[in-house]
Amino acid sequence: MTLTTRFAPSPTGPLHLGHAYSALLAYDMAMAAGGRFLLRIEDIDQTRCHPKWEIQLLDDLNWLSVHWEGAPMRQSDRLGAYRSALDSLWQRELIYPCHCTRRDIAAAAAAPQEGAALLGPDGLIYPGTCRNRVIKPYGDGPRPEGVALRLNMSLAAAISCDHHVTGPGATDWHIGFDETGAGTDGETGDITMSRDGLEKEIGDVVLSRRDFPGSYHLSVVLDDAAQGITHVVRGQDLFEATKIHVVLQRLLGLPTPTYHHHRLIRDDQGKRLAKRDDARAISKYRAEGASPQDIRKMVGLV
Repeated sequence: MTLTTRFAPSPTGPLHLGHAYSALLAYDMAMAAGGRFLLRIEDIDQTRCHPKWEIQLLDDLNWLSVHWEGAPMRQSDRLGAYRSALDSLWQRELIYPCHCTRRDIAAAAAAPQEGAALLGPDGLIYPGTCRNRVIKPYGDGPRPEGVALRLNMSLAAAISCDHHVTGPGATDWHIGFDETGAGTDGETGDITMSRDGLEKEIGDVVLSRRDFPGSYHLSVVLDDAAQGITHVVRGQDLFEATKIHVVLQRLLGLPTPTYHHHRLIRDDQGKRLAKRDDARAISKYRAEGASPQDIRKMVGLV
């Protein structure tokens, strides 16, 4: 199997040093293995994406000598694939409609009987308010539009996790993936998570928004499979989200890539760089006379 990596930026702001590090690392990994490097434009957030940022990021990548194979995949061209996956999950009653607002979720999570509110990859872990209101069976009916759809993690984990014998007369259920980076706490190798952990530490994440047939979690899983990505290279901040992605891969019958979660590029105060950090924009360094090799040195790739 040919090692295949990708870089998947969103055109919502300038490419900064953190993006450059991720793109260069993925590109170098592919080239060192005689593999393939692909580009994907994650433009599902049409309210924030802008053509000028896409033009700039493509120009910056070319300037860095990061060259991709073929035309970039565009998420805005893949709405049909997202709808099809949602239909499948709906028919299997693995997703359900949710009408809660952020305020509703915060209030429910903070209720005295719930104890301390827990945070997961998507923020506050959903308390299951609408899951408990679904009247079954419902999968034979049409999938609702214009409403958020959540994954029933309890059912999803039960289907996707593997049975393991953990001791004399004891059993457990786990699911895992291969990690070649450093995770969030230095984890590497075979990363496993339990069925109980998926339910309590991640919960029922949103797979489709009210205004868009999909979410980051759903689209990234489907797009990586469609592009044949064998190694996903991305920041440590997405390590916990990978657990969601592995569950979705199992549910949708998709392969699980090897993951490499790399360190984050931070500012002088130790804060992770974001799109608003124009002072770290590649275009600014270029205007000041920096070379691509200078950028490599700044991010520790020499």
